[in-house]
Amino acid sequence: MAGGRGKSSKKAVSRSSKAGLQFPVGRIARYLKAGKYATRVGSGAPVYLAAVLEYLAAELLELAGNASRDNKKTRIIPRHIQLAVRNDEELSKLLGSVTIANGGVLPNIHSVLLPKKAAAHTPAEKSA
Repeated sequence: MAGGRGKSSKKAVSRSSKAGLQFPVGRIARYLKAGKYATRVGSGAPVYLAAVLEYLAAELLELAGNASRDNKKTRIIPRHIQLAVRNDEELSKLLGSVTIANGGVLPNIHSVLLPKKAAAHTPAEKSA
């Protein structure tokens, strides 16, 4: 059959695998079209967006994994994600107005509430 449609010997290759990504390029393209963000969506846009989302997810998971290991846990929980985000300057700026459910807050004691330092001992007190 001429015209491209018919029995072809080539195996279908996903756009994600062509781009070397784990995130679904086709699904993101579908969401971009269905969302009516623009009248037309270029072929490179979903690939770029998938790459950015995959990078952000990998970065966040790595930091959250480190936080879970620091707390001697093998499973990442929302608390670890919160600690990862708030301790990273750029992620904290990106997710500044985001509330993570069951994330808690960063451990922080205001300096005014800390006990006062003992006054410096004078040489006369040391000899006594």
